[in-house]
Amino acid sequence: MRSGNSLPRSLLIALLVLAALLPLVARSNQYALVLFTTVLLYGVLATAWNIIGGLAGQLDLAAGAYLGLGAFTVGTLLIRWNISPWLGMILGGLIAVGFALLIGYPLFRFGIREVWYALSSSALVEVLRVAFLIWNQVGGPMERYLPYHEWSLYHLRFATYMPFYYIMLGMLVLALVVNHRVRHSRLGYYLMALGENEDAAEVLGVNTQACKLQALALYAFLVGTAGGVYACMYGFIHPNFFSGPLSTEVAILGIVGGMGITYGPVMAAILLVSTREFLRANLGGQLESFYLVVYSVVLILIALFRPQGIATFVRGAYDRLLSRMVKE
Repeated sequence: MRSGNSLPRSLLIALLVLAALLPLVARSNQYALVLFTTVLLYGVLATAWNIIGGLAGQLDLAAGAYLGLGAFTVGTLLIRWNISPWLGMILGGLIAVGFALLIGYPLFRFGIREVWYALSSSALVEVLRVAFLIWNQVGGPMERYLPYHEWSLYHLRFATYMPFYYIMLGMLVLALVVNHRVRHSRLGYYLMALGENEDAAEVLGVNTQACKLQALALYAFLVGTAGGVYACMYGFIHPNFFSGPLSTEVAILGIVGGMGITYGPVMAAILLVSTREFLRANLGGQLESFYLVVYSVVLILIALFRPQGIATFVRGAYDRLLSRMVKE
């Protein structure tokens, strides 16, 4: 399940350079920039999920809760007190961590796991959505628009989506580094052990509750921080940011990419999110929701022919290509 975790450093650097040059190709095509940035956003969310879901084996479905908390923190601070999103993102991540620990502690303390943990975490998203819908001082049923600035680094508002692309690319690199460091640390080995068999890990002396809380905190912070950029990119905040479907899709990307494989969620985001957005843009108006059928078929094919995850296919293809080059 956790094989093929790393790619050669030279290949990773080449992919990073390619990603950095990609917006220069699109340049004035704002739709393409939004698409690229959306793929990176889901890559960040799924990579963060990989810590709690892929390594620790906890089917967390609360990404929408942490994203919404980060978005509302940044939006509220900017709208009410003109506090820069750069500070708001950090505070949003910390608030997401606080909420995650507040909920996660009793769940882990009383041994809630597997499908019951998934149901409990997914319920949090809807609870927060309803709470912010009726909390008129901060939320409410109407969109709250962020102050408009054609170009302001302080307010994180730009006339083009290109800066958001590079900000999200930096966040993705950070999420990948955190994943890599965690996986090769003592915490990572503990998480992988409890992810395989939590009862056996406890018998061996692993404090599974503390390990899961640490993984949950890292995951919530990364998602909450990304939520702040999400709010600035779209220019408003709304309780629908607490999205259950988004939470489910993040978990799907983590699973399809390859459980516990650092670069797996990014591969899944590149394939699935770009496919979804392309189909929705080109088929959504003509055949409403038909893109969901195609998207579902792609998921089924991956589940049937590559259940270990997309990352294992990428790693295998790279190894075969390298062996052929060596033989020649």
